[in-house]
Amino acid sequence: MKTVKTVTGRTDHVVVVGAGLAGLSCALHLLGAGRRVTVLERGTQPGGRAGVLRSGGYRIDTGPTVLTMPDLLDEALAAGGSSLRERLDLVRLDPAYRAEFADGTAIDVHSDPDRMEAQIRSVAGPAEAAGYRRLRSWLEKVYRAQMHSFIDANFDSPLGLLGADLARLAALGGFGRLGPRIGSFLHDDRLRRIFSFQSLYAGVAPARALAAYAVIAYMDTVAGVWFPRGGMHAVPRALASAAAQAGAGLRYGRAVVSLERGPSGRVVAVRTADGGRTPCDAVVITADLPAAHRLLGRRPRRAVPLRWSPSAFLLHLGTDRRWDRLTHHTLSFGAAWESTFTELTRSGRVMSDPSLLVTNPTATDPALAPPGRHLHHVLAPCPNLQTGPIDWARTAPAYRDSLLRELERRGLEGLGDAVVFERVVTPADWLAQGHGAGTPFSAAHTLAQTGPFRPRNLVPGEENVVLAGCGTTPGVGVPTVLVSGKLAAARITGGTRATGARTLPGDAGRGVRSGARP
Repeated sequence: MKTVKTVTGRTDHVVVVGAGLAGLSCALHLLGAGRRVTVLERGTQPGGRAGVLRSGGYRIDTGPTVLTMPDLLDEALAAGGSSLRERLDLVRLDPAYRAEFADGTAIDVHSDPDRMEAQIRSVAGPAEAAGYRRLRSWLEKVYRAQMHSFIDANFDSPLGLLGADLARLAALGGFGRLGPRIGSFLHDDRLRRIFSFQSLYAGVAPARALAAYAVIAYMDTVAGVWFPRGGMHAVPRALASAAAQAGAGLRYGRAVVSLERGPSGRVVAVRTADGGRTPCDAVVITADLPAAHRLLGRRPRRAVPLRWSPSAFLLHLGTDRRWDRLTHHTLSFGAAWESTFTELTRSGRVMSDPSLLVTNPTATDPALAPPGRHLHHVLAPCPNLQTGPIDWARTAPAYRDSLLRELERRGLEGLGDAVVFERVVTPADWLAQGHGAGTPFSAAHTLAQTGPFRPRNLVPGEENVVLAGCGTTPGVGVPTVLVSGKLAAARITGGTRATGARTLPGDAGRGVRSGARP
């Protein structure tokens, strides 16, 4: 097993800056290794990006709505002496998604291979169903080749990539392009979209993304999609509760403003806006990269400037009705495809023919809204503020109206009139929260920002500072952010990352249920 660099000197007491998913995962892994941990969070509750808005009887998840690979949660909880079964009630969503297309057809996406093959056979024929089986086998191989050596791994240089798994991934075509690779298995354009749109999570169009990012499609369409009762914010609440029980000091309302250094330059304490000073032996910073660099007082040198992922325009809607055509997650694809990505990543314009993710969490947990009310989250990918410096204060109302009209045209009749509560979130809001270029998805996963080329979690020139979160190793998304916390902890404890994630077997003994509707 490879040896990686770690923090030097004493590491008895670690301060973690930020109680988001990365910070809480890191805290639990540090506690499991016998460290004393203090978590400083600027907000009044845990969660970070995975926050919650409570208003008018609604509990609205303000961050991610898709949960995959819950074994990574179990791993973090186990490090703190707890378990997924004790802390969370997960429901396996079936279908994981419903995909609706401009031609009026719809395809339900099942993680069960037999059900998915039958679905594809019914809408696209036997040849495409056979192609799906070959694709599924390839996705599983891509996952096995990557998880242990590339995702769940720390890197000190590109040489850390070398090994048998690199050869396997290359043989699988992982360094080709995602779109064409998916197209080698499936010819139906609808199916190609279902198994390649996930690259947008990584900030890259399918035609340009590495085929290795099919691992995200594996997580969604093979390993399955889950939902915690109580909403996605139940995840950081569970992690925070477990960390506190294991001995972590969780201090909310403590915005970190500076790092105090000793004569050698080593960080010896963390200072907060309220005048507080917390001594430490090491510090883990989980803020987005611009905020992390401000705390460090410098930005590590890079040969290529950071490129940011597209952002998101988000509508949180409380309605007095629901639509049976919507499952928990519904992908509403426009007719356009390649031009959509050009608008998002190059032209800097909102999508002229939008593809949208509509999440209806009250389909699974009605308690998230007042009686007789329903929640709908509408996510429209949009350019970040660097690619498209849009004046959102001026354009947001009209764009909101255009999205509602488009969804009504696509079958959600009466949506506009059904809205009784709403919140609008734009890239300007993400920027105000400290996210680089106004995107919650941080640095894009281009080739120059992937694996050992991504901003490293062990900061060059720093003796005892480690980064965690979606801007560093391994990257964006709930599963990878949880891994980033574990990898940051390993940089301090000198341990190696664990055996890697496994797909959840779904046994009821671990608190997991099936079915998208109660």
